[in-house]
Amino acid sequence: MKIAVIAHTNAKRPRIEKDLLGALHVYVNAPPQEGKANQAIEKALAEYFQVKKTQVNLISGAKSKNKLFEIA
Repeated sequence: MKIAVIAHTNAKRPRIEKDLLGALHVYVNAPPQEGKANQAIEKALAEYFQVKKTQVNLISGAKSKNKLFEIA
């Protein structure tokens, strides 16, 4: 399953929210440096969908707020 995510880094309170259009907004407190935020988003999505972290892969958007993840 492919999931479109809008990333919000350096958030005070980490969370995952859906907006009215169904897009996932993932808030993480990691900085957007050296892939730390992407790793934190992968971990948050794994917990949200109750899968292993290795089953969550970033497909596109490594340096963008709009990301595409694949969940196996």
